[in-house]
Amino acid sequence: MFGNLFLSVGAMKAGTTWLSMMLRQHPALHFTPEKELHYFYHRYVSADVLSDRQRLAKAQAQYLRRYDPDKANIAVVRARLDWVSDYLSNPVDDSWYRRLFRLGPGQIYACDFSNLNAHLPAEAWPQIAAGCDRLKVLYTMRDPLDRLWSHVRFHLQFTGQSEMLDRWKPPQLRDFARQAHIWNNGEYGRILRRLTKALPAEDRLVLFYEDIHTDPLAGLRRIEAFLGLEPHAYDPAGFARRHAASPPRAMPDGFKRSFAADTARIKAEVAALGFALPQAWS
Repeated sequence: MFGNLFLSVGAMKAGTTWLSMMLRQHPALHFTPEKELHYFYHRYVSADVLSDRQRLAKAQAQYLRRYDPDKANIAVVRARLDWVSDYLSNPVDDSWYRRLFRLGPGQIYACDFSNLNAHLPAEAWPQIAAGCDRLKVLYTMRDPLDRLWSHVRFHLQFTGQSEMLDRWKPPQLRDFARQAHIWNNGEYGRILRRLTKALPAEDRLVLFYEDIHTDPLAGLRRIEAFLGLEPHAYDPAGFARRHAASPPRAMPDGFKRSFAADTARIKAEVAALGFALPQAWS
């Protein structure tokens, strides 16, 4: 059993990094060093996502770095290395996943904010729920056109190809944005239909990026209420921060025209499922 599990299936570039950074402060929530574990995608969609090579690359890039012996806390370093040892262990199965969460006193939920959770098949969700004492799922959405443009810029920056935005003609930019690993994150209707079919209403919460951006504390309070947690006094400095922000750049006029029909369809699908769209979406 996984105990009490809180999963985010938020669309990429829809505020989940900021939410995870703030929610880490709540004493009832436990996050691993890695925000996106991708275990359930590995189990139900593609085992390659947690291959030995991918985990080694992740560990080397983020967790096996040099520590300054004059400044580092040895207990913190040891705990981090213990966690990395479990992360790199085999086989990658339910026992592997459970070992990654080491809940402390007062911590109620193990939290996993993997964006790939959004792409799980509907039949996976009842199986995950059956393996938990309690399963709670959060889904965040952002204006589909803004999200797409942010994701394109972020991916090009991440892969060292930002200069392509100055080289590509509109058809090339359109084709790049329609790649499955970018485009499918914005198919909100498809994802929501799977979630509403698979999970009872009390176990899923839908939030909009724009509402969180307008009143971040209210967004955190909604999540606390959804999980049945006491309100926490968050560090005020966190409300001014934005994590994993894409490099600023104005959206080309042709980009909006290229996806006008798609974004209208996606908004209509979300509205048809009973969600009131934020004013900013219009």
